[in-house]
Formats: sequence, structure tokens, C-alpha cells
Amino acid sequence: MARAERYVPADREKAFLDTIENPKYDRQIINGLKPFFQNKAPEDIKSFYSADELSVLAGLRGTDRDVEARMPVKMTRHFFEMAKHSKPLQRIIKANPDETLNLAGSEDPGHQMDFAPVEGLLHKYEMGLLYSVSTCSAHCRFCYREELISQKDIERQDGTVAKKGLAKIKEVTDYIRAHNTVVAANGGLHPDTGREKLREILLSGGDPMVLPNRKIGSWMGALAESGVESIRLGSKEMSFHPKRFDEAFLSMLDNFHETYPEVGFRLMIHFNHPDEFLLKKEDGSYQTNPNGSLKWHEDTLRAIEGVTSRGWVNVENQAPIIKGINDDPDALRVMQRALYRVGVGNHYFFCGRDIVAYRAFNVPIETAWNILNESQKGLSGVETHARLSITHYLGKTEVSAVTSKPIPGVPGTENGVLIFKILRNALDAPDRGKVCIVGRNPDAIWFDDYEDRVIFDEAGLFDYVRVDKNTIELDQPMDIAVGS
Repeated sequence: MARAERYVPADREKAFLDTIENPKYDRQIINGLKPFFQNKAPEDIKSFYSADELSVLAGLRGTDRDVEARMPVKMTRHFFEMAKHSKPLQRIIKANPDETLNLAGSEDPGHQMDFAPVEGLLHKYEMGLLYSVSTCSAHCRFCYREELISQKDIERQDGTVAKKGLAKIKEVTDYIRAHNTVVAANGGLHPDTGREKLREILLSGGDPMVLPNRKIGSWMGALAESGVESIRLGSKEMSFHPKRFDEAFLSMLDNFHETYPEVGFRLMIHFNHPDEFLLKKEDGSYQTNPNGSLKWHEDTLRAIEGVTSRGWVNVENQAPIIKGINDDPDALRVMQRALYRVGVGNHYFFCGRDIVAYRAFNVPIETAWNILNESQKGLSGVETHARLSITHYLGKTEVSAVTSKPIPGVPGTENGVLIFKILRNALDAPDRGKVCIVGRNPDAIWFDDYEDRVIFDEAGLFDYVRVDKNTIELDQPMDIAVGS
């Protein structure tokens, strides 16, 4: 079998890569339940699980309800220190037998692989998302990428079964150049899909921040050379190990900006609850600064200030609303206010996705809307930018409003309505702003719970037909006449 062609960095790229330092980071990770089962966890961490909890979890090993088969268990020392006095944080990373009571859910949420032109790249909208790594410093039990983290076999649209693979620099950059060449030759839109230039890439995974700086920098340099206009990096490392955002990493960002000043950089962080970064008193209330603002953990604040002090870096937080973690208006209000004060925007809150076992984590859609709406009462206008999003197969969709009164003369609205609004389509954006109105169902946690209550659907959420992967632009780059 022929060896795959290697990616060769450009001279400017090499000069940037030569500036990168690669420190090692001691996250003091506790991997799996085995250290707890065998009484080998660090002495102060052993009590994280009670004897009764361990007994139940051990009894599930090897069965179809094995929690570690569904999602590997992992946490860092820093997160343990923040979580030991916080029930919401414990629920983020602590395995619970209830996770596997109901294993219903999609093995490929959102049919993501339908939009994978090359392995490890999802191309939706004018943006691409890269699976750059398949792990994180710690594992959230509700993870949207549980199938990637768990390395599960996924059935593709063509019937083949395989694990989701990671992106490779040459395959991805060849695809970006090929797609953008076709778009430019066709007046700014792809002739088959109507997509614009692929101008923004999100480094995701897993968490790119578990990679060494050299690997992150290699992706950033190669993407900049391929012609993208902006790079995003999605990470929860600010919560799991904030010391990762050290001078070596910040220096890499500075050198990247100096080398590629025309390329934007956005850091998308993932705080779910204010206990992940705020300090508490003995009585459980938050510590305050002299002016009354809430006091951050010094490592996390140093990390945040390190990135926000660079004016060319945009920092945004986004989080799903998850049962038992942040389904609390007061917690979300505190978090939105505290983040914005230090220069972090509130991007999206999400309804849970239809991952395997989603019923253990998702709160009802209408409940999520009410929680977010209530949380934003008392916030200033600049603190309330976050919207509630839910990812339909058709594209990103906003839960715009939930009413409690009937619409006179309109059947099905007796208990009020919920209004969905399309924000993004998976291919292009013809349906942005179109709405779908359904009669309320307070127990609904996914779209199929509204199928019998559709009142008006100009968006087509309930007429969705799965995209045929063979009919959209998925040609291998070598089949496209680049530069013709």
C-alpha cells in the first residue's frame, strides 16, 4: 500500500514552529475507577466515591450497564479540589449508575459523519470542525462526543462500520484549498452546495489543549497557510487544568499573531457552573473582592487574563444545560455576570444532544428555556448575549420563546407554544430566520417529543430528510482541478 504523502510546512510556517516551546504539564490525572476499586487512589481523593457507590459501580462492570464502557472515567487534581465541596461539579465527572439505565440515543449525534468530506473534518456552514484528539484532561459524563472519547464503532451512511478517526493536516488543508478554489471560480458560492468559502476552522476533539504546543501550533500554522480567515480552539482545560495556559502557550499565540496578523483567533471555553472558577467560603457562599465582585481561583484568573489581555484574541464561553449540574437560574446568572466582568463573552447555552444515554442528562427543552430566561433577569444588556440553542439535523436552531397562554382560534395552542428558529443550515444558510411553532410539551427533551404537536413549520424541522452524502460536495481534493 502506498504511503500517504507528508505535509510539508512553508518557510514562514517553519519559522513560526521554530519559536514554540513544549513544556510538560503535571495534571495529576486519576484515570478510571480502578484506583478507587483497588483502594489505590491518592489518600485525600479516596473518599470521592463512597463504599456503597463503588459497590454498585463494580457490580455493573462487564454488563451492558458498565458506565466505563459508555464513557471513560477521568479527572484532574485541580478539578477534584474545586469539586470536592460542590455537588454540581461532582456530577460533571463522577460516574453514576443511572447513566446506563436507558441507553437510547444516536451513535452519531446530528448525523455528523454525513458532513465529513475527509476523516476527522466536519464541514458545516462556512466552518469546519476538526477532531484533533480523542481525549481531554478529564471526562464530562454528559460529553457530546462520547462516541469519539469512548472510541466506539459508528455505522456510516454507506453502511461501513468504524471508529471516528482523527484529522490529518495534509488531508484537511488539501480539502480546504480545493473547496475554496472551486468557490472562488464560481463567484463565491460552491456550484453544488451553495456553500461559501470555508473560512473558519474549529480545533476540537476531545480537547486540543491536551496536545503539546508544537502540535497545536502545527495545526494553526498549516490552517493559516491554507487560507482560512479565523481559527477557533475549543477547550475545557481552563476548568480542568488552568495552568496549561502558561507563558509558553501565550508566547506561541503571540508569535502566531506576529507571523499571521491577518488570521483571527477565538478561544471557546466551556465552564458549566460558577463553582469551576469561583472561590467559596466555609458556609458555601462565594468569596468576594473588596468591591463586592466575586473572587476567582488565582490559577484560573491568571489563565483568563493571559488570553483576554491580548486584544486580538476573542474569548467566549458556551455550555449545555444539564440535569443536576446547572439547571439552576441563580447559578447561570452568577456565571454569566462573573465571566463578562473578566472579558469573557456568553456565547450559547445548549439543550442537551441526543447522545447515547441522553435521558440521564438532558433537562426538558422548555425547562432549559425557562432556566436561561430566568437567569438573565437582573443582568445588564451586555451580560445577556447568550441564546439557547439545540442542534437539529437541519442545523443549529434557537429555542426562541415559550408562551403559557393559548393563541385565540389556533388549535393545539391551548397550553401555549414553543417557537424554534433556524440559526444555521448544515450546508448553506437559506433557512436562517425561519421558524417552527409547536404546542407545548413540558416533558419534551428532544424534537421527536413534539412530532404530534406541530402547528406551523416553515423551517422544515419535522419534514427533514437526511442529506445524501453522495449528492453534496465530498470529492477527494485530488479529483478537483485546483487552480483551473
